[in-house]
Amino acid sequence: MARNDSKGDVDKIKGESPAKAPRDLPGGAEMPTSYAERQGAGGETHQTTDEATRTLTTAQGMAIADGQNSLKAGPRGPTLLEDFQLREKIFHFDHERIPERVVHARGYGAHGYFELTDSLSDYTRANVLGEVGQKTEVFVRFSTVAGRAGSRDLARDVRGFAVKFYTNQGNWDLVGNNIPVFFIQDAIKFPDMVHAVKEEPDRGFPQAQSAHDNFWDFVSLSPEAWHMIMWQMSDRTIPRSFRTMEGFGVHSFRLVDAAGKSTFVKFHWKPKQGLQSVLWNEAIKISGADPDFHRRDLWEAIEGGDYPEWELGVQLFDEETAAKLPFDHLDATKLIREEDIPVRIVGRMVLDRNVDNFFANTEQVAFCTQNVVPGIDFSDDPLLHGRNFSYLDTQLKRLGGPNFTHIPVNAPRCPVHNFQQDGHMAMHNPRGRANYEPNSWGPMGGPRENPAAGYVSFPAPVEGVKQRVRSETFSDHYSQARQFYRSQQKIEQKHIGDALVFELSKVERVDIRARAVSHLRNIDDGLAATVADGLGMALPDKAQAAKPTLDLPTSAKLSILANGPESFKGRKMGLLLTDGSDAKLFAALTDALTAEGAVWEVIAPKIGGVTLDDGTAVAAKQKIDGGPSVLYDAVAVLPSAAGAAMLAKDAASKDFVSDAYGHCKFIGYSDAASTLFAEARVPPELDSGFVALGRAKDAKAFVAQCRQLRFWPREMEVDLDAASVR
Repeated sequence: MARNDSKGDVDKIKGESPAKAPRDLPGGAEMPTSYAERQGAGGETHQTTDEATRTLTTAQGMAIADGQNSLKAGPRGPTLLEDFQLREKIFHFDHERIPERVVHARGYGAHGYFELTDSLSDYTRANVLGEVGQKTEVFVRFSTVAGRAGSRDLARDVRGFAVKFYTNQGNWDLVGNNIPVFFIQDAIKFPDMVHAVKEEPDRGFPQAQSAHDNFWDFVSLSPEAWHMIMWQMSDRTIPRSFRTMEGFGVHSFRLVDAAGKSTFVKFHWKPKQGLQSVLWNEAIKISGADPDFHRRDLWEAIEGGDYPEWELGVQLFDEETAAKLPFDHLDATKLIREEDIPVRIVGRMVLDRNVDNFFANTEQVAFCTQNVVPGIDFSDDPLLHGRNFSYLDTQLKRLGGPNFTHIPVNAPRCPVHNFQQDGHMAMHNPRGRANYEPNSWGPMGGPRENPAAGYVSFPAPVEGVKQRVRSETFSDHYSQARQFYRSQQKIEQKHIGDALVFELSKVERVDIRARAVSHLRNIDDGLAATVADGLGMALPDKAQAAKPTLDLPTSAKLSILANGPESFKGRKMGLLLTDGSDAKLFAALTDALTAEGAVWEVIAPKIGGVTLDDGTAVAAKQKIDGGPSVLYDAVAVLPSAAGAAMLAKDAASKDFVSDAYGHCKFIGYSDAASTLFAEARVPPELDSGFVALGRAKDAKAFVAQCRQLRFWPREMEVDLDAASVR
């Protein structure tokens, strides 16, 4: 469903809310309307939606007569200690914030469902992966890694991609990233890696970025990190949207069938919207214009009925296949090429409901990699084992006690029976006399083990000397880094080089820069030379490698541009209008965008909107200096002649055009726009990324061209570093 965001503003101006269709739960059930109904709380809730009973109360339910004034001894006297209403209110306010996550602090979540389309019952007894057509409720949280909760969405960073499945066998948490590999091979290095990438402790900055000495010092001394560095310096870490990025389980897991047979599995999420990222200069400007860019995009897509969707895929392989791989699949810095083990699509995930309250859901959701269900087990990946230990401890610290599973967003949707009791914020305790097992109270004495249905760990054989050692099979650090780089298209390789130059230019110590470039020589000498030249330094000797770098086959699946969308659906176009803009052209373009399933917004000199040449009033979504072109996937510049002359004097209007040009966006334009283009210093010979909109019928052709998302040849003309890819 297309969204006309400007129309929504018109409705608000009129005092009406845009109509929303009722949302349905999987299976056709109507979406519950109250917190109590959604959580199955038997009608008990601390807040009511009944307007007739909305009397302000204390947390204990006592009605408040005056919530505007504290209790004083006289009008100007001291506040009295007995004012329990003041104390309760301030007490709760003082404790509104729970400790934020050490990593993945800035996140955003949504509700949805997972539907199985291809059964894996031959491989696992996990019900969620067994019955085709079965729908399972999910909650998904996307996040950045390095920044604090108040940082910006479009930092260059890895994105968390965590999915909680509320299965009928218990909660399964698939806690992954938008990148299939990681910086380190062993969890014992995780605190060091995070400390290095976070703000430097003596000065408390830089925030949410890796462009500083500590991070590059660490990775320049850690050869295992350089495959991940290639991914981090690529456009994968500046995605256009949560909706246009992949997700990966990172580690190898096991699927275990009813007979106890094990198959290794790697999990993949593939966006139906296709892959898409932004340019670095664009990311910087988006961060200033809208630091909540990704949050807003996800919220608006779901609210508008354009529900984001991903396919779940699996790579399945046995011990024999694993032994033949040219690397160790237990090494989290490695991936398995899809051309070698194809990804089998087994289901789809749809996010169709925004959270009712950010804190209650997105902030309090607790993911733990140890949360699996019968039929899903762990491999011996040492990083995964460390995560299993760490996550539970993290949730205990953040959420105040062991009862975080009592919080609705974390509560299983299947029956829970155990003898756990008490602790901070216990919502449920065992009933009756028995709080232990085994016991002889009652017919069965309460819940008992169930060997048939219960979780059984795969009996993998284990032997060896107890020691601290890294397997030799983990020691090829550069081959897959080279594979990733050489799998990129030329313009993507340029962006990796640009990113490395930018990041290392922020490093003050020359020896750290040189050490970093020495690793690049093991990956690609051309890349190393480009970065060294960009830094104005001599090319250093190669870093010593534990194993020779192999020339592995490339993979088109590793390129964003090779896996882009096939339409402009779900993308957003900015329409720059003035009074007197062509009404027929405006109508034709918005009709074409709506038919494509795209979103459009009007940008105008005043937020009140414009009057078109036929007298039609059109509301604006953005004022020109609050709606820069970086917020849009493509733009149309459609001023009247008088309007163009006015815009040509305005710096923000000229930036709107020059940024769209510099960021290689498709630009539709009316004849009058030439006046603005000239003042914005757009070359008079317009390239093929410009589409003239002289008549209404041109609109469809323009929208069709926008499906390519960017006119990449333009970058060769506007970037000082373009020579690196000529």
